Amino acid sequence: MPEQKTASGYLHQDFRLFHLKDKKNITFPFHYHDFNKIIVFLSGNVTYLVEGKAYFLKPLDILLIGRHDIHKPIIDSQSAYERIVIWINNDFLKSDLSRQTDISKCFDTASSRSLNLIRLDAALQNKIRELLHTLEHSLQSEEYGSDILSHTYFLQLMVYLNRIFADPEYRLDTAASESNQQMDHILSYLNTHYTQELQVASLAEHFYLSPSYLMHKFKAVTGYTLHQYIIRKRLLSASKLIQSGTPVMKASAQCGFSDYSSFSRAFKKMFGCPPRDYFRA
Repeated sequence: MPEQKTASGYLHQDFRLFHLKDKKNITFPFHYHDFNKIIVFLSGNVTYLVEGKAYFLKPLDILLIGRHDIHKPIIDSQSAYERIVIWINNDFLKSDLSRQTDISKCFDTASSRSLNLIRLDAALQNKIRELLHTLEHSLQSEEYGSDILSHTYFLQLMVYLNRIFADPEYRLDTAASESNQQMDHILSYLNTHYTQELQVASLAEHFYLSPSYLMHKFKAVTGYTLHQYIIRKRLLSASKLIQSGTPVMKASAQCGFSDYSSFSRAFKKMFGCPPRDYFRA
């Protein structure tokens, strides 16, 4: 899968809400976004794959998809697939440094726990359903102050989601998801060691697998070859460093690239501009 074709969607506002319902035979590729995404599943027959884990959705399930998480839905086209999707600008989530409450924490928690699904109890389902309806109506309204109310309702939604994930007692029913424990370990290892020199043979030996099985299984679960996945992780990490003000060559070296020209070519292929222009893009 070409790297430059894996990013999907563009977001120039603080957040956007889509209420979608369709019954189409669509096959989505694995992809990622440069923004965070909330999916509220309403109806249909859908399994969602996020970073190697499968989630079997029920009505009012909520998925937290962090920016740069690899994901895709598997949709049964015999049923209408209805969902509310909210795209959230990462800079907006972290923009108010004076705010004591970090509303982006739920995405960080989802990543650290490898747990992207929130399954609500009946009381919270009603509260979230009502709040989403109010938010959607406010976003469509042209009444005075609707923009301020919309942001207020959105922040209220984020507070509820963070409260759920902040509870150390929150556990997801094991029947709601499925993952390959071996692949979980491999992905965790790669996400920790991607700045180091990694070879298929040494990885296979580390996890007591044959190289051919490792490559086949990894591509089936993530949609990427091992090489593509590692390069992608390095480039995404480098892009964050560059955005935070780290010099380009230093960011390249810190993220595991030994050759700057190779880094520059790969960066331009993925992001559409040279790394030196990325901060200004």
